[in-house]
Amino acid sequence: MSKLAIISVSDKTGIVSFAQQLVNEFDFQIISSGGTAKALQDAGIPVTKVSDYTQSPEILAGRVKTLHPRIHGGILARPDVPEDMQELSDNDIQKVDLVVVNLYPFEQTIAKRDVTVAEAIENIDIGGPTLLRAAAKNHAHLTVLCNPLRYEDYLTELRNNKGGTSLEFRQARAYEGFSMTAAYDSAISAYFAELTDNASNLNIAGSPMQKLRYGENPHQEATWYKTGDEGWTTAEKLQGKELSYNNLVDLEAARRVIKEFTDEPAAAVLKHTNPCGVSVASTLSAAYQQAFNGDSVSAFGGIVALNRPIDAPTAEAMTKTFLECVVAPGCEEAAKAILAKKSKLRVLILPNFNEGALTSVKAIAGGMLVQAADDYMDDPKEWQVATETKPTDEELGEMIFAWKVAKHVKSNAIVITRDRATLGIGAGQMNRVGAAKIALEAAGEATQGACLASDGFFPFDDTVRAAADAGIKMIVQPGGSIRDKDSIAAANELGIIMVLTGTRHFLH
Repeated sequence: MSKLAIISVSDKTGIVSFAQQLVNEFDFQIISSGGTAKALQDAGIPVTKVSDYTQSPEILAGRVKTLHPRIHGGILARPDVPEDMQELSDNDIQKVDLVVVNLYPFEQTIAKRDVTVAEAIENIDIGGPTLLRAAAKNHAHLTVLCNPLRYEDYLTELRNNKGGTSLEFRQARAYEGFSMTAAYDSAISAYFAELTDNASNLNIAGSPMQKLRYGENPHQEATWYKTGDEGWTTAEKLQGKELSYNNLVDLEAARRVIKEFTDEPAAAVLKHTNPCGVSVASTLSAAYQQAFNGDSVSAFGGIVALNRPIDAPTAEAMTKTFLECVVAPGCEEAAKAILAKKSKLRVLILPNFNEGALTSVKAIAGGMLVQAADDYMDDPKEWQVATETKPTDEELGEMIFAWKVAKHVKSNAIVITRDRATLGIGAGQMNRVGAAKIALEAAGEATQGACLASDGFFPFDDTVRAAADAGIKMIVQPGGSIRDKDSIAAANELGIIMVLTGTRHFLH
């Protein structure tokens, strides 16, 4: 008896060629429905429609097609259980050998601007997940395929196993089927949670995108999972080695920094998720050079993010040092030729720097911590000038720049800037005055007339006094300490302008 395949796919990539090989090389019969059946018939492939096989019409405008005992009995029957096979015979049901299914594009639908709830609901697949789960459950006796990339693998299995498949292969495909339905249900659940303002349950699911060589260290296994078709999944790698776990972590930190700056060309150089140099300037090459000069030692082996397409002068400047990755929204042809000289340098094009996770999740023993992403847009109009001396518009602009950078530095964080470029950064210290000392020492003599930003308030006036000794002219900090008056008094005494933002930006 011929083998039987049920094929019902939303993503029809490669399905015609695959079905042709099933029929011509392996003598499969195919049952299909809707648009899939039409696509196969148009290609001249013999197909039995689901409605003809079940003797039940598709109803409710296609909402019910494959939900029938003749379909699911053939999928779930166990050949090694005589009672199952007798029931198939009694009900004229043929055993299914292969199920090829992928699902309605729910995530792509809800990603559309102005999508209606009714449209979203109509793109919730019912029959597809049921087919996937049934076939994955009975993987001991049949194969389920939900990824077009596996079609050729399946044909190879048939050729290598005399028309059959190995249990190992079937288990791996079952895993992919259950993973797909889990991610699909998670997306639907998240949509309705947002729709109903209900966050009582947390559903996190993703599909494996790439097995990474290792994690933070060579002894740690790592995999890149995607949770949707946005963000880094849309990035185009123009050249360079494969991305590593640490590359991706650093690139995400770089994305978050550079998206703060839109009005002028900007560059950020990062190392171990911390900015070591950030600048805005009239040209992209000037912005990069100033960012690099902010800490040229730390920039070695760093990650560069640019908010404008890479041009030739910027590309030329970046080839003068060793960098791990560069990401930008585009790359000019002349720049591509220059960067190609550094063949190992990873160059990525990310169309939209604003696409990012709305929440952050951290695993702890026995659970997870979930918080909203720190996308709070500070409004300088709401800031409080705490000192007797007020900032000019130019000075306030410098404070805004420094504050934006400080938001992305590991706490305790101190950032020193002048002329919209970082001079020194103190990151991740156990006390704030220690972070200030590191930042001030890195800036050196350039601190005269510079700006200091702190991601948290000053518990004492010691940081203010250290800043004054170095020639700092402006300080921007959240305020909120019970000793704010001491820091403000010190600033007035020492002739420093101090502005309180009212919002802190700890980053742990």
